[in-house]
Amino acid sequence: MTSQVWAASQDASTGPDAGPEVPEGRPRWLDAEEQKAWRAWLYSAQLLMDRLDRELTHATGISHAYYEVLVALSEAPGRAMRMSELADRCLSSRSRLSHAVSRLEERGWVRRQVCESDGRGQLAVLTDDGFAALEAAAPVHVESVRTHLFDQLSPAQVAAMRELGETLLHHLDATTP
Repeated sequence: MTSQVWAASQDASTGPDAGPEVPEGRPRWLDAEEQKAWRAWLYSAQLLMDRLDRELTHATGISHAYYEVLVALSEAPGRAMRMSELADRCLSSRSRLSHAVSRLEERGWVRRQVCESDGRGQLAVLTDDGFAALEAAAPVHVESVRTHLFDQLSPAQVAAMRELGETLLHHLDATTP
């Protein structure tokens, strides 16, 4: 649809050969190569995340979203993190993260505790059982990532992917130095 809208809107002053100048208020449409790159990246990223989630859930019963919560907690000092910080780290809303932590609490993998430094905030704490579940799931996850991503790329493509990711993180993530 976007490409059809783009094509219909083109004229000599705003077409892909017109250069970077676009009249104010006019959309900066993607050219054909940019459209192909955008869609390839978008669809492949969506398919990859779907495949990782399905394989991890099938083999371990842990969704990729819950796996990311366990990973974040495992990497935090004392395997504990403020709920608000954990939500930010997992790119999740606070309510969605709270729901995820509740489900992980039901499994005995995470527990909540009051933050001692201010008495108001809550910490999510990874339990020993949660760490054991993460240790059991990690080989499944890493094999899926290797099979569906890194085994498909050359070393030069991996380097380019890292550079692309770091460029976008620098632009999009205010916490990236």
